[in-house]
Amino acid sequence: MEAFLDEFEGLNSQVLAVSCDPIASKEAWGKWLGGISYPLVSDFWPHGEMSQAYGVFNPEFGRPDRAFFIVDKQGIIRWIKTFKPGELPDTVQALEALRAIENPG
Repeated sequence: MEAFLDEFEGLNSQVLAVSCDPIASKEAWGKWLGGISYPLVSDFWPHGEMSQAYGVFNPEFGRPDRAFFIVDKQGIIRWIKTFKPGELPDTVQALEALRAIENPG
């Protein structure tokens, strides 16, 4: 994601990473990656409340499935892509969806 950050920012967007890990765990992960320039958000407590509201919490694993959401300025979800456990998100696909939403037709 970091490699594509300039492209996302050029499309009037804000990238956020959300997981059910506690804040300290997210900070350690970001440091392990060598730093992340976009916000890391914790959905830890109440555990998975946000991911449950977005329909991606997987009770079998006790965590959300990986997913991309594009939410407009009015808070309307415009695009969703979920990924199977172990599958890596396709950042290029998210960028293409964002471009299509920002420049319809």
